[in-house]
Amino acid sequence: MKTYTISEVAKELNLTVYALRYYDKEGLMPFVERTPSGNRLFKESDLSALKVIECLKATGMPIKEIKNFIDWCSEGDATLQQRYDMFLERKATVEAQMEELRKTMEVIEHKCLYYKTALDAGTEDIHKEDKIEINS
Repeated sequence: MKTYTISEVAKELNLTVYALRYYDKEGLMPFVERTPSGNRLFKESDLSALKVIECLKATGMPIKEIKNFIDWCSEGDATLQQRYDMFLERKATVEAQMEELRKTMEVIEHKCLYYKTALDAGTEDIHKEDKIEINS
């Protein structure tokens, strides 16, 4: 079975060694084995677990809640419902974030068009209704 060093995992997942050590300190990696000298040895399944941790982190989930998820995983089938419910909640969170980003993109696209047409016309005056007035 192939194993990876912490540096290899950091490079593979685009993380820092410091971040991985922090995750370990916070209890997010109880599955990672160590050599007799204390170096971490990562397996392919550990990389998969870290990808899930990174996914949850990207949704804005706090480390403490990610730790709860990791604990549930170690408890096995008894926590399947909690894990399922947690991912449904994360899904709803991400959908709301995506909707906010969609609205933001609409404004940005509108302003790109606004400034493109103003540049083409050589003046912002063609947008009298939409022009931001700053009185000094």
